[in-house]
Amino acid sequence: MALRALLFGTKLKAAVTVVGLLAASIGGAFAVGLVGVPSVVAVENSFGAVDDQTTVVNTDLVVNNPNPIGIRLGDTTVNYTVKMNNVSMAAGQKEGLAIGTGNTTLEFSTRMDNTKIPDWWVTHVRNGETTNVTVDARIRTSILGNRQFDLSQRQQVQTDIISQFNSDETRPVNGPSSPVFSNPMLYVNETSAEWGSVTQQETPIDMQFVAYNPQTQPYTITEVESVIYMNDIEVGRAVTDQPYVIEGGTTETMQVAAAIDNSKLDDWWVSHLERNQVTQLRIEFFATVRLPTGNTIRVPLDQLTYERTIETDIFGTKGEAASSGSTDASGETTPTPEATPTPTPTEDGGLVGTDTPITGGSGGSTTPTPTPTDDGGLLAIQAQEGDTF
Repeated sequence: MALRALLFGTKLKAAVTVVGLLAASIGGAFAVGLVGVPSVVAVENSFGAVDDQTTVVNTDLVVNNPNPIGIRLGDTTVNYTVKMNNVSMAAGQKEGLAIGTGNTTLEFSTRMDNTKIPDWWVTHVRNGETTNVTVDARIRTSILGNRQFDLSQRQQVQTDIISQFNSDETRPVNGPSSPVFSNPMLYVNETSAEWGSVTQQETPIDMQFVAYNPQTQPYTITEVESVIYMNDIEVGRAVTDQPYVIEGGTTETMQVAAAIDNSKLDDWWVSHLERNQVTQLRIEFFATVRLPTGNTIRVPLDQLTYERTIETDIFGTKGEAASSGSTDASGETTPTPEATPTPTPTEDGGLVGTDTPITGGSGGSTTPTPTPTDDGGLLAIQAQEGDTF
């Protein structure tokens, strides 16, 4: 009895001792290879609901457990960050995982702050319309002695927004019927555009028009106004108020200003995601012309209207998202399968899974589904097959 009390003390102490020995034996079994070590076999990210303030990012993390019993990694901690051109878009932490046998898909979600969109946009333009999406995660677990390892996702996104504005096509400009001139009143023989010096406040587009006056009398173009729309949202308006005199039978190169108001880009971002990452860009132009009579007229330059479709695939998973219920470019939404039940987190932050079978597992796979929290769960990890806890 004395020896038993010395070793175990009270019943409570005995229970604690047994648990400690069990934990040590499990850790040791992992260490010597008697128990298989779980590994990350796939990670997939996609955009979820979006509103004026936030964008939900959903992540499916597939973990393989080669053991015949489920494992609860209650002390596993995952810290993650999401960056677009080194602009931090989201960060968070999740503690505790519960995995069944075979393959288990763990579903997480977190929220992106839409006010970060203008900061990212500036880097995108400065970087030649290229964005490097990086998602880094650091996983720490007590298995194998508090082992720590990093997983990363790399995805590059490129756009070509204004290059097609460069054109040497001759386009007529018609004004209202008038006894003073005949239509076309002007020809634009060439257009060109390039990004200006972008700031945190605006994104300038430097444009040039080469205009020809087929009339015998001179025109004075007192100003050219440009209006930029992205998915029918006005994101910029600028006026070139430098006058240009175009003599009859001659050409004149005009500098035309256009600019995107960066503060409106978070509104555009919402529309971009609602249309399955598709944007219809449109730039309209209007010229104010002073006639030889001294009168002025405002002429829509309809033939110069610039339209461009911009499409992105930021996480490289648009095809999968579309097949599971997303909004297409026309605004129509495809049906979404009924959601699986969401279990309740335990007090220690671990996630208790359901017993819903999934395809591809061995020995009976389950798909635990955590309850999303405001600060999010695991956002995005791109693991090579075989990365292990």
